[in-house]
Amino acid sequence: MTTLNRPGAPDGHVCGIDTAMEVIGGKWKVLILWALHEHPRRRFGELRRLLPGITEKVLASHLREMEADGIVRRVSYDEVPPRVEYSLTGDGVRLNDALQPLAAWGRGRPAARRPVEAAG
Repeated sequence: MTTLNRPGAPDGHVCGIDTAMEVIGGKWKVLILWALHEHPRRRFGELRRLLPGITEKVLASHLREMEADGIVRRVSYDEVPPRVEYSLTGDGVRLNDALQPLAAWGRGRPAARRPVEAAG
């Protein structure tokens, strides 16, 4: 998913978060990143099983985009039957490390989400 760059900055980005969100934006990319962190070097079918609800089309598309962005590595083995494995690149590992505080925030969030009582 390519986002349109914003005017006002030479490369269209206004901050580092803007750049990161261009790479990980969407529902599934962060979950793919996390799955590859938890289960390195996975085949397509294994990744799909680790991500219930994702379609083959979306997974294939996101893996191509993440490979183009340099955060996922795709290795194709010359075997019969053909075997392809996906893993994180160094940039993918660093990006996942950067997301760990966000994950910690999310894990703590359910306890904090209580309905707000209406002001009387």
